[in-house]
Amino acid sequence: MKQVYKSLTEKIRFNRTSPGWLRLSLITLILVPLAWSCEFLDYNELDQYDRDDVYLEFGRVKSVLANVYSYLPDDFSSVDGAMRSSASDDAVHEWDLSDVHKFNDGSWSAIMTLDDNWNNLYSGIRTANTFLIEAAGKTFDDIRYNDNYALLMAQFKLYPYEARFLRAFFYFELIKRYQNVPLILEPLTQEEANSVTPSTFDQVLKFIVDECDSAAAKLPITFSTFNSAETGRATKGAAMALKARALLYAASPLHNPTNDNAKWILAAQASKALIDQLSTTYSPLPTYANAVNVLTSKELIFERRPNSQVRTFEVANTAVGFIGGNTGTCPSQNLIDSYEMKTSGLGINETGSGYDPLNPYAGRDPRLAATVLYNGSTWRTLKVEPWNGGLNGPPKPHTTKTGYYLKKYLIESISLDPVSPGSNYHYWVIFRYGEVLLNYAEAMNEAYGPEVAGPAPLDNLTARQAVNLVRTRATMPAFPTGMSKDAFRTKLRNERRVELAFEDHRFWDIRRWKIGDQTTEIYGMDIEKNGDVYTYTRKVVETRVWDDKMYLYPIPQSEIFINGNLGQNEGW
Repeated sequence: MKQVYKSLTEKIRFNRTSPGWLRLSLITLILVPLAWSCEFLDYNELDQYDRDDVYLEFGRVKSVLANVYSYLPDDFSSVDGAMRSSASDDAVHEWDLSDVHKFNDGSWSAIMTLDDNWNNLYSGIRTANTFLIEAAGKTFDDIRYNDNYALLMAQFKLYPYEARFLRAFFYFELIKRYQNVPLILEPLTQEEANSVTPSTFDQVLKFIVDECDSAAAKLPITFSTFNSAETGRATKGAAMALKARALLYAASPLHNPTNDNAKWILAAQASKALIDQLSTTYSPLPTYANAVNVLTSKELIFERRPNSQVRTFEVANTAVGFIGGNTGTCPSQNLIDSYEMKTSGLGINETGSGYDPLNPYAGRDPRLAATVLYNGSTWRTLKVEPWNGGLNGPPKPHTTKTGYYLKKYLIESISLDPVSPGSNYHYWVIFRYGEVLLNYAEAMNEAYGPEVAGPAPLDNLTARQAVNLVRTRATMPAFPTGMSKDAFRTKLRNERRVELAFEDHRFWDIRRWKIGDQTTEIYGMDIEKNGDVYTYTRKVVETRVWDDKMYLYPIPQSEIFINGNLGQNEGW
């Protein structure tokens, strides 16, 4: 059956005594492009080596671990050239033929899957499983007499914990999509792989938490003490951040229908452990403009790194009207409306906010200007003109549908001039400290309320205090005192949306909060210019389809054809 080559069984089948398969799985996959620029994560051409050869030399083993890192995700253009944000109420993708629109019109299915990472994630898991078995106990005679042998072996002792963290991360990516998935921890025969049964969400979650605890106990806070060039590797902070995020998802309505308060407490404790142990490493928070694409940011915990300098993200998302502009992910009016007023700290529709509909971008949360290009913004020395007849507006084809263009993650200095094109490294943030503070604030509010501390270690930081650390960096007024749990929840969810915009959180937050039916009307802004006067008219851009089955992905039907034990998520 040809489908087997794209199936889970292909990803985990055969035992580790099959050298032909291992040559394919360990060597060919090592050639998958990996997103890293540091010495540690460079790797060699190994296609001429058998399994035993691969694991005899230190450099080759290092390359296999580097390959495990290659399966880390990003959301630069993850769904047919579009950001996953375009499948949330934060954005609209300009190009109508992109598959991302199938998320929004309801035309995806178990046969016509979207964002199908089943194969990729199990490939990463399989590679990690094989590495953990084959690399165990190696002493590497090839480097025994090197002057730095002790240093290299000290690094090698950390490799299994890096691999275990990465494997746990891949499992989190699986359960947040599919909920119940097979938990595979060793190579399997084809027969075994064809009959695996799913573990429950809670079982896989426990595995993730346990692996994070083990990894965090061994991994260093920084690798600078080993070799200053070897950055980009999984650290103690990365393991703790994964645990905190996983427990927050587990406590959320999608996976906690009875609202078990103990789950919120566990989530708060996990975030607080990172805050207590590593706050001097990751704070004070730097300027918001440096929250992404800056490796030296004190906020950065873990990221996916490119292996080359590129301009593809700029080509895909620069506004039509600028040289090389193509338009892609366009922020929605829904997102724009979520940015509060800087002076009052109130939403634009709240009484006394100070919002002026005739000058809608004045006096707003500074994070708006760092995230979105709106009418009057400057890009590459030119004013952005999304109004009808403007440089970046209709009737030119493929201008924004919403009246806005993306700024976050775009590198302004990259030239798209075909005569002298530029490029640069783009670093996808997987974990940063701002998210950890918001995770903590959410869990604490649900467990205790906005201003109530819990028992140690939750006794010295309330939900309100935690979110205000993020607000201070944004130079926004603090959350007011005296808020109810419900009011705080609403404002905090808005804060999370703004702070983490276009970092691949909103799509998943909609699902874990089960608010999909509240996100179907997508708005934009129609802008007319008469002399020096602009007229702004809010408009409906899309009315999307929502079905509660979409809170989870369907298990790919190709997998179920091979292994009926997998079952299918409800509604699919």
